[in-house]
Amino acid sequence: MKQLLFITLLLISTTVQSQNIDKIQLLSDIKTLSSEKFEGRRTGTAGNKMAADFIAGRFDELGMKSYQDSFKHPFVFKNRAEESKKGTNLIAYIKGKSKKTIVISAHYDHLGSNGPVTYFGADDNASGVAAMLSFAEYFKNNRPKHTLLFVAFDAEESGLRGAVELVNKPPVRKKYIVLNVNMDMISHNDKKELYASGTFKNPHLKTIIEGADEDTGIKILFGHDLPGSGLDDWTMQSDQGAFAKENIPFIYFGVEDHKDYHKPTDMFENINQDFYYGASTAILRSIVKIDKQLE
Repeated sequence: MKQLLFITLLLISTTVQSQNIDKIQLLSDIKTLSSEKFEGRRTGTAGNKMAADFIAGRFDELGMKSYQDSFKHPFVFKNRAEESKKGTNLIAYIKGKSKKTIVISAHYDHLGSNGPVTYFGADDNASGVAAMLSFAEYFKNNRPKHTLLFVAFDAEESGLRGAVELVNKPPVRKKYIVLNVNMDMISHNDKKELYASGTFKNPHLKTIIEGADEDTGIKILFGHDLPGSGLDDWTMQSDQGAFAKENIPFIYFGVEDHKDYHKPTDMFENINQDFYYGASTAILRSIVKIDKQLE
């Protein structure tokens, strides 16, 4: 009996450990995307295009599949001045055992540069993109039940335009998209708190996610999704908003605003590296649990 208990505990421990991610690669990717050479990644700039090339290259390195000849999906949108602007989403996928699809996303654009001042956007949102790439690596080696779309959105800072484009013209039939897991700002919190927003309307998702933060050094909290609560409701404050408008369930992982939010000081040197690794691990474990338990 004792031997059986030991084997059971060993299997549980092995499963949890196997869902850890490569910390060195995670930090390398966020450091690269938030470096000076990408010039703040503003949509339409040379730095933004370089970032798109980098992400497409990482998808290729991981052996991901694309829906067309390239991971790049260009689109055109109108800005607030009604001027036509070009953006590019990066889309890769892993075919699951089911056609039902989970979109795992993070935006890669940021505020760019203003003269000699660069807005590096390490937390906002190189952090989400680097985590997404680490999740792609995990699921490439561990086939999921659901088909998984890994999407790096452009033009989030211009009104969620990349997410709107994907929802309007999805690479799979919209009826198959059962969930969006979006990450925006997951590397900078001094209290070691990460929010999972979006469970108010879908409480079954909260039940699934609970416990995913065990032994990660961070705490997943729930909230910021109460309808009518004004700015405290994060539903429309990042790319998950485009999915919410179509009544597609979402989980948005993010931190509360900090002193470096939308400032030039949002750089790699100012993220909380241990928190970021713990948060990324907890999100991966959440996705693994959702993939297994969501119908």
